[in-house]
Amino acid sequence: MSHIIALQRVTKSYGGITAIHELSLSLAPNKIYGLLGRNGAGKTTLLHMLAAQLFASSGDVKVFGEDPFENESVLRQICFIKESQKYPETFRVVDVLKVSAALFPNWDVNYANSLIDDFGLPLKRNVHKLSRGMLASLGIIVGLASRAPITIFDEPYLGLDAIARGIFYDRLLGDYEEYPRTIILSTHLIDEASRILEHVILLEQGSVLIDEDVDQLRERAFTVVGAASTVEGFLVGKEVVHREAFGGLLKATLLGNRSGDNCRQQAQELDLEIVPLSLQQLVVYVTSATYERKVVESR
Repeated sequence: MSHIIALQRVTKSYGGITAIHELSLSLAPNKIYGLLGRNGAGKTTLLHMLAAQLFASSGDVKVFGEDPFENESVLRQICFIKESQKYPETFRVVDVLKVSAALFPNWDVNYANSLIDDFGLPLKRNVHKLSRGMLASLGIIVGLASRAPITIFDEPYLGLDAIARGIFYDRLLGDYEEYPRTIILSTHLIDEASRILEHVILLEQGSVLIDEDVDQLRERAFTVVGAASTVEGFLVGKEVVHREAFGGLLKATLLGNRSGDNCRQQAQELDLEIVPLSLQQLVVYVTSATYERKVVESR
């Protein structure tokens, strides 16, 4: 199967608010996706639809080629970990692990126990007495140890310190290399998570702005600095996402063509300085410059 998830013209509305608007998207198996965007962009709504926790208002959602709703064979292959995860009042950490082992066919009890040690979780403690960081760690442990073919983490690190987040990224990447699956990570800590992401999906107002492999995106997105007149001439016909003038200089960030080579070569020939651009900077520029980009392109 070339696509493990496929959405065609999917819309989700709540009353008079449209959270997802005619979104079409395909996700391949065995790849780590970063789902990015500002608050309210539609990320959590999209994830809930993929996990069959919300109906689409219109359009078609297919997971493993099937409708996921009330489809046990599909749902048993999805593990959805969210920041607001709820557990029964009486559940202890060990109870969550036991239930998870029954829910997920690929559950690895030995790996789960090693993750418990990594994060220092007390097995006998009631879940509702865990700190925010421990609760986040528990969700991460369930997500990783499930080894579900589709594993979704919606802001999984909230409450974790930098050391614990580092453990999460390291364990995720290490286990993914040994047991490949499709992982969707929704996060605002873009630069921190960028080292593990293979593909970026950027949402804004319920629509896709970027859907591209990280390496390709990094190649074609860059910033140039130089004399304002030279930079302005260089930018003609290009997709500019940010510009900043200072003195007689102009600093501009653009999205080049898909190969990226021609634009970079042209910039070098004009003696423009090419400045490194982080993934987080690019996301900030793109999501804040949608209107500006339309105006520039219409001139």
